[in-house]
Amino acid sequence: MLSIAKSALRPSLARFFAAPATSKSLHTLPELPYAYNALEPYISETIMKLHHSKHHQTYVNGLNAAEQAYAQTPSVKEKIALQSALKFNGGGHINHSLFWKNLSPPNADGGNLSDGPLKKAIERDFGSVEEFKKQFNAATAAIQGSGWGWLGYNPATNRLEIVTTANQDPLLSHTPIIGVDIWEHAFYLQVRNDLRNIEIYSILIFLLSQYQNVKVDYLTAIWNVINFKEAEQRLAEATN
Repeated sequence: MLSIAKSALRPSLARFFAAPATSKSLHTLPELPYAYNALEPYISETIMKLHHSKHHQTYVNGLNAAEQAYAQTPSVKEKIALQSALKFNGGGHINHSLFWKNLSPPNADGGNLSDGPLKKAIERDFGSVEEFKKQFNAATAAIQGSGWGWLGYNPATNRLEIVTTANQDPLLSHTPIIGVDIWEHAFYLQVRNDLRNIEIYSILIFLLSQYQNVKVDYLTAIWNVINFKEAEQRLAEATN
């Protein structure tokens, strides 16, 4: 089943996610192409370290465990029961492996969208780069609970479209060009310092009032570290 799923993945997914050939082959946590503090001040070192080394590692561990259990059980019922674990942890591994390469330090190429095929396609399909960011941020901030915001290439229409997915569901209907994690673990520590001077009884009210603001701030800031060169490469793969 996993080999079939792998062959069905679009090129931009397939190069980040390789299904194991045997139950003894394990997925591993990919190394970041930059230091944990390289995205500051837009994404803190603390968040990056926790997000990568703890959260992504958890998805890798869960995927390996689910694949091994799937390979070892002769029970069709148990194989069916494992589908949710495979989807959740496999999606988490796929999405985060894409996400890390989706980012670049601000003193490198982060946030720099040069003239080229990607910029031209964005302007064609959204009117302007700023209008695209506005629509993307609005759609992603509106996700109820946890999920991902995507700029995807639709092979049926040959156009770029904004899509959202729930939880850790990977983007399968489109080729992912840019993906942004809107799970709380991607940004929630940004409010930690603000809590130090708040009375205990006020913390819950504070969190409820600040949560949406933090999401908006995170979505605004992340464009300063988006790796548009990587995004343009994904677009080239999708259209060739």
